[in-house]
This record gives sequence, structure tokens and C-alpha cells, in this order.
Amino acid sequence: MDLGQDIFVKIVDNLYDGLYFVDTNRTITYWNKAAERISGYAAQEVVGKSCAENILTHIDAEGNYLCRGMCPLAATIADGKFREAEVYLHHKKGHRLPVAVRTTTLTDAEGKIIGGIELFSDISNKADNQLRIKELERLALLDHLTQLANRSYIEKELRVCLEESKRYGLPFGLLFIDIDHFKKINDTYGHDIGDAVLKFVADTFKANTRPFDLYGRWGGEEFLGIMRHINEQDLVGTGNRMCRLIESSYIVHHHDRIGVTISIGATMGKAHDNIAGLIKRADHLLYKSKTAGRNCLSIG
Repeated sequence: MDLGQDIFVKIVDNLYDGLYFVDTNRTITYWNKAAERISGYAAQEVVGKSCAENILTHIDAEGNYLCRGMCPLAATIADGKFREAEVYLHHKKGHRLPVAVRTTTLTDAEGKIIGGIELFSDISNKADNQLRIKELERLALLDHLTQLANRSYIEKELRVCLEESKRYGLPFGLLFIDIDHFKKINDTYGHDIGDAVLKFVADTFKANTRPFDLYGRWGGEEFLGIMRHINEQDLVGTGNRMCRLIESSYIVHHHDRIGVTISIGATMGKAHDNIAGLIKRADHLLYKSKTAGRNCLSIG
């Protein structure tokens, strides 16, 4: 390696954003340190493999697998045009992470396209989530397995939302979420894998939420999402997006790809609500989603 090439490698290896190169078959040929940090995959785990091979497996907001068709990087290699997009990558721990991607071509000295380059940035609210975790830890209001708010904090937050709704008319919505067939995961793979599934579901919530919303673990495989300053249409959109993100998330265990789906009961807070009534209504709607076939949302 000459001096110029050595300097180039040092520069790209220390970029804040993830960067990787692929050849025309989309086989990964280079993977920088930030790509390792953002995705959880070390360079030696991915170099020489296809980017669609249980690695990033990008999806869009509707849950469509981009790697099976013309993803931004493949399209850029095909037509030579620069692209920008927001997609969701698969983290090694299983959860879905929102990233902004930019793609361009990799060319030889004659200008012939010999591959592609993708630069990707983590656009989740990681810093806000880390501050929240520290504060909840300090107040003993953290669920230690999932690193989400625990039931006590959820109830406290619901009281605040109901009071804000009654006094000032501030809208909020509730998502009551349950992992489908979770007992089957524990019975088939054991509780350690069950815990890993709970973690990647929780991490998907954390990575794809607004700073002023809150997700917490209600108990077992049940979660609650409290959405402030939201209308019914956006509440449904948020819940459906989470269904698609969880459906496409997975962990790999002994070559098995283990994934789950979720069912959701969604409701807006009402002026006459108390906590018990609000939870009961959301729980009824969750049951409605279960009887409708699971992996869906019911609003009411």
C-alpha cells in the first residue's frame, strides 16, 4: 500500500458515517469502522458477502425488502445516478434502525462502473434515548431487560397525559402492543432467545420514535406506547409502521432466522378517561387485532 492509499484508508475508516463498497454483484469489498458501530457487524463478518445476505437487508417504511429488487445502491450501479433515501437497516442485535443513505458509483481509471458506494447515517434519537435511560435508571423506573420505561413510569406518564388533556385539551394516543405467539419462541428456543427477541422489539421502538413519545414494557411480552400531540390518523400510521418494522426484524441463531410479529390496540385519550378505562379500551382493541389474525392494528 502506498502512502496516498494509506492516508485515504485512514480518512474513510474514521468517518462518522457508515461507508461500504460493493462490486457489481453487490458483494461487499470494504466496510469502515462507523459501519461496524452503527450496524453491529464487524468488517470480517461482512466483507466478501452480499449486502442482502442476513446483513443490512434494507426495508422501506412500508416494510418492503429493498435488497430483493432495485435498492438505491443497485439502481445507482445500474444507471450511474447519485441517490438519497431514508430506509431501515437490520442491526446485528435484531432491531430495525432508521438511516439516511447516499449512494454513488465506484469507477475504474477509464470511468467504467465497477461497483457502488453507500454512505449511511444513523437518524434515530439515540442521544435522547440514552439521556432518558439514565434518568429512568436514577429514579428506579427502568425495565432492565429492555431498557424501556417500566410499568410504574408508564402509569405516571399516563396520569400526566390525562391531566394535560383535561386541562388544556392536549391530544395523545395510546398503543397497546403484544408480541404474537411469544410463548412458542420461549418453548422452541429457550428463555435466553426469548429475552433477545424482547430486546430487539424494544430497540426497534426506541430507534423509531419521536423524542417526546414514550414506549415502556407493561409486563411479559406486552408494551405500551404513549404518543403525545398526535391525531388518530397519525397514531394509526405510527402503529402500522411499527408492525412492518417488527415483522421485518430478526435475529440469527444457529442459522435460523428468528422473527416475530406484533398486534396493536390503538386509541386516542378521551376527556372522561381514567387510566383503568383507557387501558381496558386499548386492551379490548388489542384482542380485536388478535382475533383478526394478528400482525395488525385495531383503532377505536
